[in-house]
Amino acid sequence: MTKLLLPSTYIAFFTQLRRRFSILLLGALCIIPSVSIAHPHSWVDIQTEVLGSSTHITGLRMHWTFDAMTSAYMLDGEDTSAKNKVTTFQTIADSVMENLLQEHYFTYFYQNEQPIKYKVSPGGSLSQDRMKITLSFELPLATPQPLPEKPLELRVFEPSYYVDLAWKANSDITLAEPLKEHCQVRVIKPNPTAEQMSYAMSLPADADPDNALGQLFTQTVTIVCQPKL
Repeated sequence: MTKLLLPSTYIAFFTQLRRRFSILLLGALCIIPSVSIAHPHSWVDIQTEVLGSSTHITGLRMHWTFDAMTSAYMLDGEDTSAKNKVTTFQTIADSVMENLLQEHYFTYFYQNEQPIKYKVSPGGSLSQDRMKITLSFELPLATPQPLPEKPLELRVFEPSYYVDLAWKANSDITLAEPLKEHCQVRVIKPNPTAEQMSYAMSLPADADPDNALGQLFTQTVTIVCQPKL
């Protein structure tokens, strides 16, 4: 089976993540020709918990579940024997997290259109449920944010839209228990035009990446709070 070439800039980033992981995330390209001519090529289901207290938001806890084909490529050639599976999974997770840092973890958090900064994630872990692999990690905020009166906005996307990262339902983004009394979350669907959708579907696998696509097709999570008086 021949693996199709990916745009050089996209490969460059995912080669940093992991030599194999650069091709993994586009595993569908290699097996399903009808998929290989359209964006996206890999799918990640997101679950997010907003962490905090009754007065501040302190970070995000992420769980990214890769589609079955991407998961299979992720483990291709790795030692997943009972003896070495835990070590192998942690090695992969450490490498991925180290390099995701260079891309801001594909996670963008805003208050009044101003970015909210993170600390370096303390690390991630991999787990497996049947055919799918999940990467779990936390993103602590550089400075805890007082519960805002105006909405916060959260987006998670890969700029070229080769990877579709999405919350499948409102229930996939939750609040830590102390925040539930004061805040609400909502997932807003993207609204690309028919022309933009047609353009994304028409891009060949070896096209130069269009780093404007990710924002067009990403969801926005709003976090609205009523600060404790």
